[in-house]
Amino acid sequence: MQLPLVRCSGIQPFTQLDFPGSIACIAFLPGCNFRCGYCHNPEFVLPERLKETRDSWIEEDVFLSFLDKRQGLLDGVVISGGEPTMHPGLESFIRRIREKGFRIKLDTNGSYPKAIAHLLDEKLLDYVAMDVKTSLENYPELTGPCTKPEAIAQSIALIRDQAPDYEFRTTLLREIHELSTLEAMVELVRGAKRYALQPFRPATTLDPAFASYTAPDAAEMLMIADLFRPHVKELIIRSV
Repeated sequence: MQLPLVRCSGIQPFTQLDFPGSIACIAFLPGCNFRCGYCHNPEFVLPERLKETRDSWIEEDVFLSFLDKRQGLLDGVVISGGEPTMHPGLESFIRRIREKGFRIKLDTNGSYPKAIAHLLDEKLLDYVAMDVKTSLENYPELTGPCTKPEAIAQSIALIRDQAPDYEFRTTLLREIHELSTLEAMVELVRGAKRYALQPFRPATTLDPAFASYTAPDAAEMLMIADLFRPHVKELIIRSV
């Protein structure tokens, strides 16, 4: 049985920042099972917003034709969202991209460890970036009551142990990431190859209430980095 083709809700045609070591484009896949109030891509998450843009989505074959014209100009493709692992056609989509010689980076929230494990087992991913939102205990409150913290822990272990290259990353908010939460998160990412911290940006949020939340200042970011640095191989602070 042929799996459904993927449709992209958006494309960023060029990036030198999102795929370490590669010049890439980004394919955004629609829909997400998380409802993080501070999400800055609500147009790729909320069903009512997705409905508004559905007519402009890009068919899989059109995106692949776009890649044909970028041969020699791009090294890789970032598959982001939303949450890409929700899509049953993801594996086929990745295989078709790899057949054209492009490397693949997957952005994921880690909620579907079986999907991640399968893609890793099939050697279909060159780089994985997983958002580590908060402590396991606080995941359901932040991302939605259907979130399974054990699935998050499984995905972290899979990526740490099996991904050819990877990073974990956290968007920091003063109101969410108090010291006890950060200390619990240290245990989640302990031993990671690469961990990136970035401050929250309030310009666009899925939940309007989060527009009043605040990001750590530069000094606070350094203090948080110092908390994690002894426990990971590489610590990165990214600006917005």
